[in-house]
Amino acid sequence: MTKYYTEEHEWIAVEGKVATLGITDYAQAQLGDVVFVEVPTVGRKVKKGEETAVVESVKAASEVYSPVTGTVVAANDPLANSPITVNEDPEGAGWFCRIEMSDPAELEVLMDEAAYKAFVEGL
Repeated sequence: MTKYYTEEHEWIAVEGKVATLGITDYAQAQLGDVVFVEVPTVGRKVKKGEETAVVESVKAASEVYSPVTGTVVAANDPLANSPITVNEDPEGAGWFCRIEMSDPAELEVLMDEAAYKAFVEGL
């Protein structure tokens, strides 16, 4: 599994043609305590850069954008009843959805872990 990051602090973990989408630890820390999560429905078509999920915290609401184009094949529905999971395990159990990618070449513009760490350190 390979992990990629965006400048908007989303991550995707890619296994074959399926990418699991979530927000980074940095993003959840900036949001504060997450109180609401809206994940996309299975079967929804998403485009790169399109709002795919919504996260609301005690501080702010934030959209989560898909870094890839494809079809949602799984949604982390339990987050609706336990949104704090995003704070507790943002890059694990706090994932939002899984997307079957239609164009894996879109990954080429994303950052790897080392590049993302350097990006965050520069903020």
